[in-house]
Amino acid sequence: MSRTLLALGLGLAFLLPTLPGLRAAVEKPNIIVIMADDLGYGDLGCYGATAVKTPNIDRLAAEGRRFTSGYCSASTCTPTRFSLLTGTYAFRQKGTGVAPPNGPALIKPGTETIATLLKKAGYATAVIGKWHLGLGDPRPDWNGELKPGPLEIGFDHCHLLPTTNDRVPQVYVHDHRVLNLDPKDPLWVGDKAPDENHPTGITHRSSLRMNWTHGHNQTIHNGIGRIGFYTGGTAARFRDEDLGDEWVKRSNTWIEAHQDGPFFLFFASHDIHVPRMPHERFQGKTQLGFRGDSIVEFDSSVGELMKTLDRLGLTEKTLVVLCSDNGPVLDDGYADGAVEKLGDHQPAGPFSGGKYSVLEGGTRTPFITRWAGRIKPGVSDEVVCTVDLAASLAALTGTALPDNACLDSLNLMPALLGEPGAKGRDHLLQQDNNGTNLGLRIGDWKLVRQKTRGKSQAVVSLRKRDDAGGLHQLYHLPDDSAELKDLSAQHPERVKAMIARMDEIVSAGRSR
Repeated sequence: MSRTLLALGLGLAFLLPTLPGLRAAVEKPNIIVIMADDLGYGDLGCYGATAVKTPNIDRLAAEGRRFTSGYCSASTCTPTRFSLLTGTYAFRQKGTGVAPPNGPALIKPGTETIATLLKKAGYATAVIGKWHLGLGDPRPDWNGELKPGPLEIGFDHCHLLPTTNDRVPQVYVHDHRVLNLDPKDPLWVGDKAPDENHPTGITHRSSLRMNWTHGHNQTIHNGIGRIGFYTGGTAARFRDEDLGDEWVKRSNTWIEAHQDGPFFLFFASHDIHVPRMPHERFQGKTQLGFRGDSIVEFDSSVGELMKTLDRLGLTEKTLVVLCSDNGPVLDDGYADGAVEKLGDHQPAGPFSGGKYSVLEGGTRTPFITRWAGRIKPGVSDEVVCTVDLAASLAALTGTALPDNACLDSLNLMPALLGEPGAKGRDHLLQQDNNGTNLGLRIGDWKLVRQKTRGKSQAVVSLRKRDDAGGLHQLYHLPDDSAELKDLSAQHPERVKAMIARMDEIVSAGRSR
């Protein structure tokens, strides 16, 4: 019996490194995922921008792997964040469109996430920055314990902007509670004005220091109208200009406390989402208005994190992934000069579309990996996506991935590390906010299923695009990265095959 077990064990030892999804060597670097908000492919110097300087991110790219086909999974924030953490396309769960101020927790306790997987591998885990995945059940208890939330899905610590800053309330959530909340001044958040005298961006428009163009005209905070209504919580409210510094300060403190590692930090910046109100020291740094200034602020935040890693001797012990939650947008509800001051800057780079769109500009974004001494610097055109981080990090750390979890996440760690011959995805499904419109990339070809138009096809580039066309459009990306020439009529069989593949991915309930 003992000889039989020994032989079986030796056989498995030789077999395991060759099994799909398993790596021969387990590695446990510190991991920092830095997610920008609404940052476009063309918004960084290392991706071709000249109107704005991003030296810290450019350094990150020069020292690591810069992907030219790096994607987020959706063209708005909530679904991309859901997919990143769960490894499952957001359209598979109802209600994962942009979360409202009083939205419940979208990721339920018991769901396998990047954080739960890495905790199994012995990691300390934290999320600092924008959350926008809901809190509580069936709604947040702003004056009590805000749970379930990040701490119920694998994070040891969180310091959050609970929704997104154009939505109320403007407070920090620290672990389970609103920070600095005075019980004598309770926080109320609602969908309707608490009374007819409640100041709003409509009734008190002349008092605003940043005017609104559409929506964003309900409760006023810090001279800026928001979506939703709230009262109270005065001592807990923050100043928009201080958000970037708050994330850096809290992150550096947490990194220092966990420098013996391994640790996982999800650094979720609010830059460059509206309302764009960078700290005063960044205002006027570019010719692009507050949108450009917010890019500079985000670059500075990245630089501060890198300085901390350098100072603590952690640079060669830390895998850094930089990405964005969706493509760019100019006028997203506020008159902040983003349109008027655009000049020749191309936020989406060579692509059409942007936020809300399943065209390439909506989901193809900056994507950079750096692990000094481990990742060989270079540029890759392999297709990688934020939805794959869960399976990839599980494989890196030797953590078993349950069959019923992370249903669309693939192990792309060899490609993320730039290993010779490593391949990225052979296909990728892209969605808009609610998954009404879809895009399917297979190799060099892209199928767009466009059921609705309007805002979902918001164009933030300088090119003109004719959005007329049928339900399905076909593009050959190497020849037409801007998706200007629909080839569906010339390639009906390819269209048919890609429609079938898209339908299969949607109906199967998983693609892993």
